[in-house]
Amino acid sequence: MLLENLFGSKGRLALSALLVCAVILELAYCQGEAQQQKINPGRKPKPSITKLGRSTNKSPRAVTAKQKIKTTPAAPAQTFLTQVLNRGQFKKVVDSISVQSGDTLELRCRGKPLQWSVPKYLEEDDEGRLSMVQQERYGVLTLVNTTGADTGEFSCYPMYCEDTDCRKEYDKAVKVFVFFPDPQELFVPSADYYEAIQLRTNWPTLLPCQVTSPQAKVTLHREFPPVEVAVDGTEISFNVKRGFTIHRPRPHHAGALFCVASLGNLRQSSTKYMLIYVNYPMAPPAPVIQASSSSVTAGENLRVSCSVVGEQDVAVEFTWDYPGQQIGRPLYTQDIISPVGGGAARQQSQSVLLVDEVRDVDQGTYTCTAQNLQGAKSVSSTVKVVPKAKPKKQKP
Repeated sequence: MLLENLFGSKGRLALSALLVCAVILELAYCQGEAQQQKINPGRKPKPSITKLGRSTNKSPRAVTAKQKIKTTPAAPAQTFLTQVLNRGQFKKVVDSISVQSGDTLELRCRGKPLQWSVPKYLEEDDEGRLSMVQQERYGVLTLVNTTGADTGEFSCYPMYCEDTDCRKEYDKAVKVFVFFPDPQELFVPSADYYEAIQLRTNWPTLLPCQVTSPQAKVTLHREFPPVEVAVDGTEISFNVKRGFTIHRPRPHHAGALFCVASLGNLRQSSTKYMLIYVNYPMAPPAPVIQASSSSVTAGENLRVSCSVVGEQDVAVEFTWDYPGQQIGRPLYTQDIISPVGGGAARQQSQSVLLVDEVRDVDQGTYTCTAQNLQGAKSVSSTVKVVPKAKPKKQKP
């Protein structure tokens, strides 16, 4: 019993000693931590982080790349035309295409919104054969039951819109010339048997004998005398999409002309063109006015001339405004045309206003207006009327 009590007392002492040691070690650890905080104030222990794989490390760069794409505006898509063929086939169109008459023409133009332009014949009366539909990303033009008369230029215009105000972007338009070959019609039909065309000096003149097939051979002919007109590409040229152009019309080009087209065994004549030559000026007249005197004594005569130098055989018309009109004083003029020396063929046209026995009512501004087919221009001059000096009395 005594031994058990003694052993129990020693055991309790040993346990107490162990507890004391544990307390001392805990205090020492706490002091060390406090000392570390003093050395590195504000620094906290790093939390334990689970390391991620390589794909996780790359994710921030991927997000940054997406943000750059969003902030950079994409370049506008280029407008272009495609032709829809059979069985859902598409073909990008070039300068011109051919569609057999009777077949369907279907064109697609990329962009939104769009506006189409078609040959004048279809604008006036398409008989319900033409439709234009705007889809989400493109516009569609469809023409059914086509004929040779539909031959012409088809255009697609992107539209620039601000709110509800839209306008065509002409510089971004795409165009295609479409031929509709017709085995019975080599020329685009016309309702007129004769067509009068004015030939203007130095202004290119078009004879629009338009064919329905680019394979047709076209020549130009004069009705009287019946001869073929030479087409040298310089004075006269031919374009299969337009017709014949006379680049610098002259009097010898006037008369009745027509075109002849041939393809295989078929040969046809076009509308007849009555060419009327007009010596057309290159610019409005530039008149010069001059009075015989800026100061005229009452009772004397006055001459005011207005002259224009221009191309030969170009008519100039003169009109006058003068002070005597207010009292109904009649107008007397002389018109003179005379050649002007020099290399080019030029002439002077002149109008002279005559005022006999000038009176006070003739004082004021004289205005001459010269007009030709290009326009009109006016010039003025002021004339002063001086009273007639009284004769001196003779001394007795």
